[in-house]
Amino acid sequence: MNNNKLIVSHAPFWHDGDSLFNTNLNLLIASLPAVIFSLVQFGAPALGVLALSLSSAMAWEFIVTLLSGKKPSINDLDSAVIGLFLGMMLPATAPWWLVIVGTFLAVVLGKMIYGGIGANPFNPALLGIAILTLSWASHLDFDAAYINYDFSFTALAPLAAVKAKGALAVSDLFPLSDLIMGKQVGAIGTTFGLGLIIGGVYLILRGFVRWEIPVSFIAGIIFTAFCFNLANPDKYAAPMIHLFSGYTLFGAFFLAPENSSSPVNRIPMLIFGFCAAVMIILMRNIGAYDDGTVLGILLLNVVNPLIDTIRPKALGKEVRNA
Repeated sequence: MNNNKLIVSHAPFWHDGDSLFNTNLNLLIASLPAVIFSLVQFGAPALGVLALSLSSAMAWEFIVTLLSGKKPSINDLDSAVIGLFLGMMLPATAPWWLVIVGTFLAVVLGKMIYGGIGANPFNPALLGIAILTLSWASHLDFDAAYINYDFSFTALAPLAAVKAKGALAVSDLFPLSDLIMGKQVGAIGTTFGLGLIIGGVYLILRGFVRWEIPVSFIAGIIFTAFCFNLANPDKYAAPMIHLFSGYTLFGAFFLAPENSSSPVNRIPMLIFGFCAAVMIILMRNIGAYDDGTVLGILLLNVVNPLIDTIRPKALGKEVRNA
């Protein structure tokens, strides 16, 4: 009798030769254009927030694995990605304790408590920033955060301005070219639209992110914002304002496609991205929040298991006694 015991782990079971380290390394590389731009625009405080966020996220994972008696896993760079992405969604003036609390929430509550990488139902960085936003909203008020900065452009967060004054009142304050080139107030790593697009396209071409979620996400933003703008252009901003402001592009390329919390099949991916974008625009235009990207994607994370059960039906019919 064969007494060998087999260890069965959770899916996926097929391996394409890529390592987790390689995937996360490329995610870090893809974020470099936006990160480098943020250091130029926001200076040393931005570097401090990003460095603290990345290092503390790795420290939290090391501590948890040490306490649980597991082999340290920080060398796969997953916690580094979580920490960097969380830091990119914070203002450059975020206090140190907010960064530490945020990485604890993201790594420990968003990932490790579910069993580690691959088991988390929510995007860890999104969960962390969501709790920070709900608990300490004043520290994530970008207009107040940069009050001591001297910018050469309008020092207002575009989405907050649209929410407060209406699209017509602020239409001349935010030229599209400025938004694309990062001349706007916002989080450290989410203002440089061109850099985020470059990073996103890099990930898609290298095969680390599939195109379905980013493309359907962007299509959903444009379509839904266009419908609102068509109904009332004086109140609701045009699609390009929504696309190049706030967390939108960062969400499209870096947050929504997170492997553990997004679908694995094509049709569910398209539905996931589009519906997340629709929820975001609804929150921005008729909800209480200026942005809505964080909660919109988290909401789709909740229903992701249900969406991923959608399968196309095979054409034809069963033939008996053929």
